[in-house]
Amino acid sequence: MLPKKNPKIEIGRNSSLYFAIGLNLMLLLSWRVLEYKTYDKDDVVIDTVTMNAEVEDDIPIVKMNALPPPPPPPAVIQEDIKIVEDEIEVEETVFESTEAGQDIAIVEQPQEVGVADVEVEEFEEEAEVAFAIIENIPVFPGCEGLSKEAAKACFQEKIQAHIIKNLQYPETALELGIQGRVSVLFIIDSQGVTTNVRSRGPDKILEKEAERIIKLLPKMKPGTQRGKPVKVAYAVPIFFKFQER
Repeated sequence: MLPKKNPKIEIGRNSSLYFAIGLNLMLLLSWRVLEYKTYDKDDVVIDTVTMNAEVEDDIPIVKMNALPPPPPPPAVIQEDIKIVEDEIEVEETVFESTEAGQDIAIVEQPQEVGVADVEVEEFEEEAEVAFAIIENIPVFPGCEGLSKEAAKACFQEKIQAHIIKNLQYPETALELGIQGRVSVLFIIDSQGVTTNVRSRGPDKILEKEAERIIKLLPKMKPGTQRGKPVKVAYAVPIFFKFQER
């Protein structure tokens, strides 16, 4: 007959509990070992700090001399004013109304104006005629005593010769490379003087030079229309062109 085991004396009945407790203790011990930190110890020198008492200097009290008060304003001298009665009688001026009333009749006096009383000032306006249609063109100096056609050709030749002789190409236009045609329109008045010079061209520099040339024209014999001196309009082109080297 096999002997029976006493459950109270059996050694391995709580082995799983002991294993779990031991495992938890090992885990706790391992965690504490991993979390353990060490620090470097610094050498700390503890000295005694001695504080010296600060000595405060006594600031002397300076008394400021107060400025004297300003002098009082000068006394105002009041003159005794005596009121003197004026015994002179003043006559009052009465202004009468200048407006006309209904009781005043207005009588009109007609004034007769005669024709002899009116002065008429005669003013004769000078007509301006184009060079192409005028009866007798202006005569340029040196073209006297020629026929109408010959005088016209002579006038144009003298104008061209005058332009070539007096033309000076502006330096500014040369530097900027400005060239082109300038149309100049001018008037030869009833006295034979060149006036009202106008120009139109590619640039103001060339226009100014063209006007300067035309203003140098000599005095001419004025053109006539129906036997009377008149203004004559004339237009001439001036070409500005330079040759590149």
